[in-house]
Amino acid sequence: MKKEFKIGKKKVGGDNPCFVVAEIGINFDGKYEQALALIDAAAQAGCDAVKFQLFKAEKMYPRGAGKYLTARGEKKDIIKIVKEGELPHGWIAKLRDYAVQKGLIFFSSVCDEGSADVMEKYGADVFKITSYEITHIPLIRHVARKKKPVIFSCGGSTLAEVSEAMDVFREEGNDKIVLMHCVGQYPAPLNSLNLNIIKTLQMIFPEVVVGYSDHSSDPVAAPKIAVALGAKVIEKHITLDRKLPGPDHSFAVEPEELALMVKTIRQTEKEIKQRKKMKLDPVLLGKAERKTYQGEKWIRNFAYSCIFAKEKIERGEKFSRSNLIILRPGIKQRGLKPKYYELLIKGYKATRVIPQFKSISWDDILQR
Repeated sequence: MKKEFKIGKKKVGGDNPCFVVAEIGINFDGKYEQALALIDAAAQAGCDAVKFQLFKAEKMYPRGAGKYLTARGEKKDIIKIVKEGELPHGWIAKLRDYAVQKGLIFFSSVCDEGSADVMEKYGADVFKITSYEITHIPLIRHVARKKKPVIFSCGGSTLAEVSEAMDVFREEGNDKIVLMHCVGQYPAPLNSLNLNIIKTLQMIFPEVVVGYSDHSSDPVAAPKIAVALGAKVIEKHITLDRKLPGPDHSFAVEPEELALMVKTIRQTEKEIKQRKKMKLDPVLLGKAERKTYQGEKWIRNFAYSCIFAKEKIERGEKFSRSNLIILRPGIKQRGLKPKYYELLIKGYKATRVIPQFKSISWDDILQR
């Protein structure tokens, strides 16, 4: 029997219709009314859910993280971008209630443990973990322990990293998992999508529901093939207008395109039931290996989390929760993967002075 479970009142996986998520993300541009309008667009298009992103700038990047190259080709200070994209906590209940009134499930990406706790407080039916946090084992464990369904993406990752994350869910007894293939490029060119990876994930992780998070600019090409390959969740960034200035608008779909995407998904599902033969573009199918591809390497280096000194750490000082923090490095030197965080705080000491917001390396622990 194919894996299925409920997200809210919706059944996901199995032989159920594809669960379609409109990724609002930060495309509300700090405007409450714009957030409502995006929820309206998702409802009118026939989506099942809307997703925001919940984070705090100081818990995402260290000072000096540098500039981010946006999808428009503009270099902007990453901390400024993140700060401007913060979702006010005071809006969450109102946006959730508005989405529910429109027949939508409301949820959010959570980028740190505190954000996950906030979404739990507001009764989230499901949590999302982004590709950037797939190696953030402490966060994955924290979310897994909440025993709610979890959607997590694996763009830019290796198969070994996906397996490590899956092991955490197994250890914590959380089996309501949607594993999303995606490509860590914004926008992702059609010849980079490697949709055959969906089949790889289905084969290696038969105990999960497999979906696809689409970062291409085309509203229908990739979602159609993904559904034909068996993806049971489709996620797509949406915008009211691609010309808006925020960093995520240019590769998002506008309301009419979103409606076309949902219509195409539903038509594809009918064709599958009717056993119609579908022509699948080999360019979009691409390769089947889940690895870090060339186009993903920059964003992986910039945004995959690692361990930093939260404050200045003196020589001989023990590592602790108060002096270590897991952050995305930006242009700063990468440090140890988050999976070593719990190990470091079990009594290990700094062998040298470590400045605030410097990434932690093995030499900081073991070289004398």
